[in-house]
Amino acid sequence: MQVGPSGQPLPRFVSLKSSAVNVRRGPGKDYPVAWRFVRAGLPVEIIQEFDTWRKIRDSDGAEGWVHQSLLSGRRTAIVAPWSEGERFQARAEPSAQSPVAAILESRVIADVVRCDTGWCNVRGEEYEGWLPQETLWGVYPNEKVAG
Repeated sequence: MQVGPSGQPLPRFVSLKSSAVNVRRGPGKDYPVAWRFVRAGLPVEIIQEFDTWRKIRDSDGAEGWVHQSLLSGRRTAIVAPWSEGERFQARAEPSAQSPVAAILESRVIADVVRCDTGWCNVRGEEYEGWLPQETLWGVYPNEKVAG
């Protein structure tokens, strides 16, 4: 993993701080808006840095530039965005044999509490449980996320 001009690793996952985030075609306000995110907490991957601008990628692979002030270090993840309509069992403990704590549909956004040994503890307003790390977009394979 390389380090960007900010001193932070590249690439890295962050989340959107605001529910209205303009994504631009280049690193500056002089560049046109390509599209707009309307959901705070959405995980995005920072893949490049230029001054106070961050080139991001979303779970669909779309790329564009946002100002760093619109991003948060809060870790979130999307449950299996590649498996539209499927349901996933979040477990009470990080084990496939553990009781089911919640059932989450694909594309649900969850806070990442921590990840270790291939499992991530995720939390939402009305649930908390453990999912296999490979079912989440917003964390890297085998990445340890401290809680």
